[in-house]
Amino acid sequence: MSFDGDKKKSESYTEDVTAVPQAEDDFELLTADTRRVAERKLVRKLDLRLMPAVVIIYLMNYIDRVAITSARLQGLEADLGLTDVQYDTVVAILYASYCPAQIPSNMVVSHILTIFRPSLYIGACVVAWGLTSALTGITTNFAGIIACRVFIGLPEAAFYPGSMYLLSRWYTRKASQKRASIFYVGLLVSNAFGSVTAGILGNMQGKLGIAAWRWLFYIEGAVTMFVGLQTMWILPDYPHNTRWLNRAERRLAQVRLAEDAGEADQDSANTTIFDGFKLAIKDPKVLIFMLMSCSQLLGLSYINFFPTLTATLGFNTTITLLMSAPPWIFAAICCLINAWNADRTGERFFHIAGWWWAVILGYIISLCTMSIGGRYFSLFLMTTGYCGFALTLVWVSSAIPRPPAKRSVAMGLVNGFGNLGNLMGSYIWRANWSPEYHPSMIIALSGLAFATFLSVIIRWMLIRENKQMDKDDLKFMQGPDRERIEEAARLEGITFEEAIRRRKGVRYLY
Repeated sequence: MSFDGDKKKSESYTEDVTAVPQAEDDFELLTADTRRVAERKLVRKLDLRLMPAVVIIYLMNYIDRVAITSARLQGLEADLGLTDVQYDTVVAILYASYCPAQIPSNMVVSHILTIFRPSLYIGACVVAWGLTSALTGITTNFAGIIACRVFIGLPEAAFYPGSMYLLSRWYTRKASQKRASIFYVGLLVSNAFGSVTAGILGNMQGKLGIAAWRWLFYIEGAVTMFVGLQTMWILPDYPHNTRWLNRAERRLAQVRLAEDAGEADQDSANTTIFDGFKLAIKDPKVLIFMLMSCSQLLGLSYINFFPTLTATLGFNTTITLLMSAPPWIFAAICCLINAWNADRTGERFFHIAGWWWAVILGYIISLCTMSIGGRYFSLFLMTTGYCGFALTLVWVSSAIPRPPAKRSVAMGLVNGFGNLGNLMGSYIWRANWSPEYHPSMIIALSGLAFATFLSVIIRWMLIRENKQMDKDDLKFMQGPDRERIEEAARLEGITFEEAIRRRKGVRYLY
């Protein structure tokens, strides 16, 4: 359903749902006697395949991406002869390819159906960035490592927004919030696991005449390529064409989303990826979400320098890397609790912005003290900011729900533009501002304050649109949106009038 009415004139809708010809047994799981049990089995099957796969991939994604920060503490700068500015450029350059590539990638993901399946596309991208990460270990100068960082950003761009979009094609709006947070725990754990791994690999310095930081890239890259190959058969595609579901299960998966949104989760026959792009950029909520995400990630840009910040506590390299892990474990626990409560309440704003305020408090503590206890405690508060970020694209997918082409592009725009905050943030944690990093923290704090302001605007817009929909429900009985509601009713085996009544319960979550 296009909640904001961004739809062209009445169109005939494609039968994505009938990629396999309909048969009577397609509906066997939709009866009152079997529906509840069948739905639980379907969700469990998804949870056992889709969720572990994306969590593990995300873990490898961030381990590969932030390995550069751990490698810095193990001699990368000295071996390659990098200056401080060159190192900052090495960190930032990834986002120069990562950010713009997300938009076309998600446009592709939303339209690759039977031939180029999402499972194969995402799996191939995982293999590609694992290979590029491994090749980082053979670089000998600034130009070489810059090239690797540029090319690792291209395949990585496909994963996060693509996976979030894939989750939105399988889980209902409330269920997707918890799954997205579980998915994001992969990032938080990867920061902990990556630091511990780097600390352990420090003992491999000089093994076979190879520096420890090179071993870091070789091993992590090889593991990532292996994971990517497994991904190609573990991940699902879409509800209508996933190979390891039978026809009745595929039908049930489609009906669940139709009930959740009040219409079929599909594009019109004439909708192209460019139509989705035009619909997205015309929606003011998308533009505000883009600015909010950018400001948010500027405020959370410490992630690329976390071991460096931990090093300001004054311990040796191995202890520093090991001490970098507990804050991320704490953040992962907070993320799961936050997701559970968000699912229970259906609330968005405070479950996102509230964690930014915890980060702001952490910055204030760090600005006021250099004591080991105070600074280390502030690191715990800082990591919790990613509990809010974990739900950002979930909020986008529920605020820009239909048509799928628009939702896909919106998610790519928000995450792609948002990561410009990481690019800018790569230059605010300057070595000559260490060990206090006061200017860095003030800039980051300001970014989170601005993100809070923008999120308040989005919340107000959604509340206003919900009130407007209360007034406009009767208008949907006629007009261009009627066809998708009729398609939803057909999928569910109910009357059009019943679908309208169900639709009245569908509103934005804020």
